[in-house]
Amino acid sequence: MCRHFAWVGAPTNLHALVYGPGYGLVEQAKVPRWQQIGLVNKDGFGVGWHPAPGTATVYRTTTSIWEDATFPALAREVESRCVLAAARAASPGMPIEETANAPFTDGQILLSLNGHLNVEKTGALLEAGRIPESGCDSAFLAAVLWQRLEAGRPLDVTIEDLLYDIVALDPNACLNMLATDGRRAVATTWAETLCYRKAPGGVLVASEPHDDGDDWVTVPDRSIVVADGSSVVVRALEAVVGAAPTVLPGEAVPG
Repeated sequence: MCRHFAWVGAPTNLHALVYGPGYGLVEQAKVPRWQQIGLVNKDGFGVGWHPAPGTATVYRTTTSIWEDATFPALAREVESRCVLAAARAASPGMPIEETANAPFTDGQILLSLNGHLNVEKTGALLEAGRIPESGCDSAFLAAVLWQRLEAGRPLDVTIEDLLYDIVALDPNACLNMLATDGRRAVATTWAETLCYRKAPGGVLVASEPHDDGDDWVTVPDRSIVVADGSSVVVRALEAVVGAAPTVLPGEAVPG
């Protein structure tokens, strides 16, 4: 599992987004308050940003976010209108390597998964000849997403349809996806937590609140969120027969 967030809005310094909040990604990696599975996200982290819409740059490492000495200096030098960051706790049996860390990118889109899926059950979704950059389930998910985006469909539509196809094959999948294209953030809640905050300069979508402010809005489970720099649209996802039951903050995900 992991903790992740996306910022969409006015150009904002990466250091302020990642290290500035009182209970931001660094603290959530150490002691998450809402996380359903796992107690610490120590298996690396990544930060991605869009220099311009349609382009994406990533920094990824297997060093825990609170121990990494390289990124803080880089983060002070970079501003972006659209940022996605994640701290990782590797699922049992998954590799610990840079290429297994979110954000994943095809050079245009950024993707993070807070959750898990069974690659054996869903393997038929990936076209023959396509090879994920890592053997982890999140990298497999990214490869399927890049494949589908080549058809030219909108990011939010593609994410939603992909979720339904995965859950139909793997009802116990946990699929809190978060993706950005430089203009928007698209997120799903499916057995993990999510919230957002509308600020004067933009919108922050996150696994859990970055502070104790009362302006955070909790997103209901089984929802899709589309946010740009000024608005947030939350819509219920369709029910899927056989899918694992909904969970709420503080509840355990059924095994």
